[in-house]
Amino acid sequence: MIAGTARGFRDILPKEALARERICATVRDCFADHGYLPVETPLLEDRASLERGGRIKNTPFQLFDADGNLLMLRPDLTLPVARLVAGHIRDEELPARFRYNAPVVREQQSLRGQPRQFTQLGIELVGTDGAASEVEVVSLLAEVMETLEVPAWRLVFGSVTPLTGLLSNCSPSVEFSAQVLALVHDSDLVSLDELVDATPELKPSAARALHAVPRMHGGVEVIDAIDALLAEADVPPAERGTAELKALVGALAGLFAEGRASFDFSIINSFDYYTGIIFKGYAEGIAASLASGGRYDAVLANLGRPGLAACGFALSLERLQEVLGEQGESGVVTPGVRVASRALRIAVPKGSLFKDSLRVLAAAGLPTEELADPGRKLIVRADDVEYIIVRAQDAPAFVGAGGADCGICGKDSLVEADLDLLQLVDLRYGGCRFVVAEPAANAGQADRNYEWRGTERVATKYPRITQQYYDRIGRQVDILTLHGNIELGPIVGMADRIVDITATGTTLRENDLVVVDDVMECTARFFAGPAAYRCDKRIRDLAARLAEVADEEA
Repeated sequence: MIAGTARGFRDILPKEALARERICATVRDCFADHGYLPVETPLLEDRASLERGGRIKNTPFQLFDADGNLLMLRPDLTLPVARLVAGHIRDEELPARFRYNAPVVREQQSLRGQPRQFTQLGIELVGTDGAASEVEVVSLLAEVMETLEVPAWRLVFGSVTPLTGLLSNCSPSVEFSAQVLALVHDSDLVSLDELVDATPELKPSAARALHAVPRMHGGVEVIDAIDALLAEADVPPAERGTAELKALVGALAGLFAEGRASFDFSIINSFDYYTGIIFKGYAEGIAASLASGGRYDAVLANLGRPGLAACGFALSLERLQEVLGEQGESGVVTPGVRVASRALRIAVPKGSLFKDSLRVLAAAGLPTEELADPGRKLIVRADDVEYIIVRAQDAPAFVGAGGADCGICGKDSLVEADLDLLQLVDLRYGGCRFVVAEPAANAGQADRNYEWRGTERVATKYPRITQQYYDRIGRQVDILTLHGNIELGPIVGMADRIVDITATGTTLRENDLVVVDDVMECTARFFAGPAAYRCDKRIRDLAARLAEVADEEA
């Protein structure tokens, strides 16, 4: 038996370790040249201390020490460094410029093969004027990208302020604001549209702004467009955040003029962490950001140091390896493929969604003649488009892992995949619904079982959708995951009920099952990987055309 490492962890052998050292040395020298000093924080942190700074996603990497304190492996370095500043750095020692090079650990639940441990190279600047700190930090990130010779790098900016300012002035309730922020955090712009349209208390001007702001992208002209939307919605100038964005553009005019910087407000998805400017660094040929950062004054305030401006970023060493082509002995890392040199890759679902997907793609102006009859081909090339033909359930994985840039599948597949993907357009075909059903002869039995057992046993092919539904209704559930004929679960006594997809209800009726509740409606959606969407105008243009097609057919 071979002695191996745990899933998501790996050994790094000398050849790769030397390559990583070269990258780290280059980045370290850039940071040091600008006066950033090294700091180190513990690998294990007190969870309660970090949670005072900002929300922490659930992580399995936790343990209790001998004193009963809940400790956790650090998921990033910003919160620990902020804790360090709050506890150790006096006001007279500010501004503080710190740099770090250290591993962090996060769970990767959906795509197997993704690392759970990776190394962050980053800086934090605390205590200077807020606008000045943003300019300094962003300029340093640009310098690092240039020094490393990252291919076709670019920075994408957003800000949480326009949306939070809009909600604070126009939201009909606290609950509505929380729903909006949650949907934007999940990059589910389609469900955001549905929520806004289903809220008649909203002023039309506020509804238009809520539809538009998370989709705004482009150059400096975007700021004026957002300013006009918020002005129409009666958001005071001081709460729009546009003045700060204009100041940033003025200070970084060279980056914008060179095409190295742009805006995309789909990036605004960390409202309880960042308090202003957010930015990410991208490069060609990689399906995720190389760097991520922003302004996070609220974290220091939460930790007992209000009034301090804080801004920083972290680079992923592993993603830098990928894009720079630094291949090592313990892993195969290939150089980035230039996006401009290859076709736009679209994951097209076979099966019941194929015919309508073909129709809307053709209506959007794409060449689909060869796609209409692909035979046994798995990839169909047509002009500057490559269609990757996949199962609908697999489309999110292909896009999430960079095998395709964008794709089409049902909402259910996106929920089950639970990947970082932008849901852009409701294509309005493939309609079906998810339901809870039970044998008609056993009416009421599930409730009686729940009373004495304290849980409901449910058979399904869709465990994540099922769990979300039972969480929503506040009922404990034991999920039995099956891959077919789930109707048998309650019939043979394995389960109380099923959660399944239905279009006509025929299969339920033929097996003497009756619907006891609706779970959700489902249609086909067009979606994209965040990096591809923000760096490739072809995807944004296609999303706009598909939205027009869907509206015309509605």
